[in-house]
Amino acid sequence: MRSKLLSSSPWVRQRLLREATRLALLFGQLLFLFQMACPARAQTNSTPMFLGEASCSSSSCHGGAGEKRDQCIIWSKRDFHSRSYATLTMARSARIADSLKISDPARNPRCTVCHAPFLDVPARELSKAIDPALGVSCESCHGRAENWLRSHTRPDFTHQDRIHAGMRDLENLYVRANSCVACHQNVDADLLQAGHPELIFELDGQAVTEPKHWREKSGWSGPQTWLVGQAVALREMSWQLSREQVPTENAINRWSAMLWLLQTAGTMHGTLPADASVTSEPSAPNAERAQKWADQLARAAAATPWSAESTSRCLLTLAGTAADFREKSVTRAAQGRRAERLVLALDRLVTGLSDAPTAKRLEAPLNRLFKDAQALPDFDSEQFAAQLEEFQKAVAAK
Repeated sequence: MRSKLLSSSPWVRQRLLREATRLALLFGQLLFLFQMACPARAQTNSTPMFLGEASCSSSSCHGGAGEKRDQCIIWSKRDFHSRSYATLTMARSARIADSLKISDPARNPRCTVCHAPFLDVPARELSKAIDPALGVSCESCHGRAENWLRSHTRPDFTHQDRIHAGMRDLENLYVRANSCVACHQNVDADLLQAGHPELIFELDGQAVTEPKHWREKSGWSGPQTWLVGQAVALREMSWQLSREQVPTENAINRWSAMLWLLQTAGTMHGTLPADASVTSEPSAPNAERAQKWADQLARAAAATPWSAESTSRCLLTLAGTAADFREKSVTRAAQGRRAERLVLALDRLVTGLSDAPTAKRLEAPLNRLFKDAQALPDFDSEQFAAQLEEFQKAVAAK
C-alpha cells in the first residue's frame, strides 16, 4: 500500500524524472568521450568489419552437433569453397601463373579476388582472427558480420531485421545469384588461354551439388532458381563482351547461346520482360542492351510466382526447338554451345517436375541429348535435332 502511494506522489514522479534525465545526460557524455578516445573506430562505423569464420564456429553457434548447429563443420569438411585458396598453391595454378608472368598466384589479386577474397580487403576492415587461407568462408556469402553477428540469433529478430543490419538476403534468388556469379561465370580471355578452366554458372544445379548447410524457404522452386541464375549469367557475359576490344569466337558463341536460350524461354511467361531490340550481333552497344535486359529478366523472374505449370510450360517450349538446330546460318560451334546450355536447362526443368513418373520417363532421352552435346568439337546439329524431337515427344506423351 505504501509503495503504491509513493509511486503516485507527484513529488516522487518529478524526482524520478530528474534522476532519469541526469543519467541520460551522463550516458551521452560518456559516449562522446568514448568516441573522442577512439576516433578511428567511429569513422569506420559506416563500413562494418569482417569478423571471420572463427566468430561463427563455436559449438554453441554453428560449429556444434545437430541440424541447426553444424553449418561450419559441413563447410570446413565437405564444401570445396573452404579449399579455394589451396587451389592457388597447386601445380596447375603455378603453370597458369608462369604463362601470365604472375610471380605468386596465392598473392596476386587476379587470382585471390575469387580464391581468397579476404586478401583483397583493407586490413582495417578485417578482424585479426581472420585467416585468408580459409578461402571463401561464411561472410563471403552472408556479408560483413560486425553489425548483425550478436543480434541475428535473437528470437525476436525477424529476417528483415537481419537484412537491415547488413546480412545478405540469400532467400532472394536475385541477391543469391549476384552473390555467386562474379566468381562462377566470367574468366578473362588470357586466363583461359593460359589454361584456366572454362566456367559455366548454373545456380540451381550448382547449389544442389553443394553440401547443404541451409534450408530452403517454403515455395522454393529449382526451375525458377535456374532461370534467375541464367539471366544473371547472361548479364555478366554481356558486360564482359561489351568490354572486349576483339572478343574471341568462343566468347561470342557462349554469349549468343545464352541469349538464344533466354529469349526462347522468355516467350513462355507473359509477365517476363522482353526486348526485341536485343539481337545476336556481338557489338558493344548490343551487348549493353542485352546486359540491361538480362538484369530486368532476372529481377522479374525472382519476383514472379513460379508454379508446376510454369515448369511444364518452359520445358515444352525449350523441347520444341529442334528447328533452330537445323538453321544453316548458325555455325556448328555456335550450335554446339546452344546445345550445351539447352541440355543443362532441360535437366533442371525435368528435375523440377512435380510428376515423378514423367521425370523418370524422360531420363533416357535426356541422357542421349547430354551425350550429343558433350562432343563440342564434332557436334552434329542434325543428330541433336532428331534426338530433341524424340525428347519433345516424350515430354508431350500422357
